[in-house]
Amino acid sequence: MSPASKVPVRVDGRELVLSNLDKVLYPESGFTKAEVIDYYSRIAPVLLPHLEGRPLTVKRFPNGVEGMSFFEKNAPEHTPGWVRRARLPAPGSTKDRDAIDFALIDDLPGLVYYANLAALELHVPQWRVDGEGRALPPDTLVFDLDPGPPATIVECCEVALMLREVLSADGLEARPKTSGSKGMQLYAAWDGREEPSAYAKRLAQALAKRHPERIVSVMAKKQRPGKVFIDWSQNNPAKTTVAPYSLRARTRPTVSTPLLWKEVERCESPEDLVFTSSDVLARMEKHGDLFSRA
Repeated sequence: MSPASKVPVRVDGRELVLSNLDKVLYPESGFTKAEVIDYYSRIAPVLLPHLEGRPLTVKRFPNGVEGMSFFEKNAPEHTPGWVRRARLPAPGSTKDRDAIDFALIDDLPGLVYYANLAALELHVPQWRVDGEGRALPPDTLVFDLDPGPPATIVECCEVALMLREVLSADGLEARPKTSGSKGMQLYAAWDGREEPSAYAKRLAQALAKRHPERIVSVMAKKQRPGKVFIDWSQNNPAKTTVAPYSLRARTRPTVSTPLLWKEVERCESPEDLVFTSSDVLARMEKHGDLFSRA
């Protein structure tokens, strides 16, 4: 790498070296690594609270969204010492590891460090760790709504409204966001009343039984064409969900975007709920953090 391709910067008092800033990571739109770093730097005030204390899994695209990619849980060896970590058990690890050193990104320098690694997608579990790095009970409930073609996010919105009603009856206030891809997610603050996966599974099965022509609660692909799969399993402590405000590796730099309920209610076309990085920055200026409003 030539010296000219490296740029030393200071971010909130931390020294970082950025590299290959002109590399195009989204070829269709010409969106570069510099623009990825700029997006994450500007969205940080609303993104970081949703990452804080949550072990981070990233999906990296060193040569852009059309190139090779990989998920990374273990903090890279060259991760700066000032990035907080949590060493957690890794049962069933495909790499035969007893534990994983997860990064905990709760400040701007850490976020910029990962953006510079072309970590386009940020994924986190529904639980946090305490100050000693020990896992805490889940604090969030999530339903991932995945449309089976020809269903789209339009049908997901219809199911989201059904779920909102059921959750409200149980005293839980749902918050919607797009996945940044084809579907959407519903979140609610979790009060620990029971094991969240069991609760989510029961609700998903009940709705699928009530609306079998529109909803499925099982993962089998053959049952999903034209229906919305309510994936309750992302409440499993070992699983993660794309974080609010994370970029996605689509042809355009789309974002997993918190929504207003009126946007869900009025959705008539998939394009109604496609938001790129510039759209989301403008929404932040107008609304602040929609996902902080329980």
